[in-house]
Amino acid sequence: MTVAFAHGECFSCKKIFSFNPKRVPSFPVDGVREPVCRECMDLANANRAAKGMDAHPIYSDAYDPIDADEL
Repeated sequence: MTVAFAHGECFSCKKIFSFNPKRVPSFPVDGVREPVCRECMDLANANRAAKGMDAHPIYSDAYDPIDADEL
């Protein structure tokens, strides 16, 4: 089996990170989905929890490789 990662810049902190392009949390910016790294998602969810808001979902495989055949 061949696996693949996508690599990109986090929309929030601008760090380059690896992710599953089909499962990573992302947000629309000017019509383009921008990925968000795990650390920024954890911080955002902690801030949301402190305000009594629901967490943004994070898939368990969001930062894992994807089977290349799924691309």
